[in-house]
Amino acid sequence: MRRAYCEKDAMRITKFMMNTQYATHDTHHKIKAVVFDLGETILNFGKVNTVSLFREGAKLSYEYLKSCGQSVGNYEIYCWRNLISLRIKNLISNITGNDFDSSAFLRKIGTKKGMQLNSEQWKHFAWLWYEPLSKIAKIEPDIKQTLSSLKNAGLKLGILSNTFVSAKSIEKQLEEIGILEFFSMRMYSYQFTFRKPDLRIFKIAAERIGEAFENIIYVGDRVDKDAKPTLKLGMTPVLKTAYTNTGKAVPQGVFQIHNLSELPKLIEKINK
Repeated sequence: MRRAYCEKDAMRITKFMMNTQYATHDTHHKIKAVVFDLGETILNFGKVNTVSLFREGAKLSYEYLKSCGQSVGNYEIYCWRNLISLRIKNLISNITGNDFDSSAFLRKIGTKKGMQLNSEQWKHFAWLWYEPLSKIAKIEPDIKQTLSSLKNAGLKLGILSNTFVSAKSIEKQLEEIGILEFFSMRMYSYQFTFRKPDLRIFKIAAERIGEAFENIIYVGDRVDKDAKPTLKLGMTPVLKTAYTNTGKAVPQGVFQIHNLSELPKLIEKINK
């Protein structure tokens, strides 16, 4: 199903790129859209203890299943069964370069064990696995002001992120923060059969946000997965300072910022 969806997108991209309006070079190279990564860009997690966070999520989901009258057995067995299954799935994902929907995967494990929940309960179940990580995320205190400034300047805003966390969980967090409405375009790699730095996913992002590569800024934290591929396509890469790029060589042509609040002035300078 995902493959057919991506093939449809690929056909739309080809048509989009052949369109004369799209192919015409903009001599001013005005920035008309900003696409953001999530982790260490909008949501700052820092270095985390993944096993500890996993166990917290396992405990929350385990207790929830019990409260729903589900037979879940011993907690430690429940925790380690899911942890091992996810690690194997993640290893395969890293080899293939194809992310997966972790909430659907955990639901599949639960269903095989006889869990019976309705759609809203499964949605909450998925959120409980993600909730411990969501709680440690830090955002810039003036993030709303920054996004408002970009919107008021007439810029389109979008999200493109490598992730196996479900869109519903991510967007629940963004909605609670109060910034979801700023992003008219939102893409998550598990919805496709490829992920960053594959150029195809950036091409789809450009098509969906409706702007040429040279009119798009991509803001991320990774040199290899964010800055280099977008630079190659002709987008304007902006690298946000994070532990993920400490000590990494930054290619020429990549702008660097410490905070997202620097974006409005940077774009104003580029567009002069």
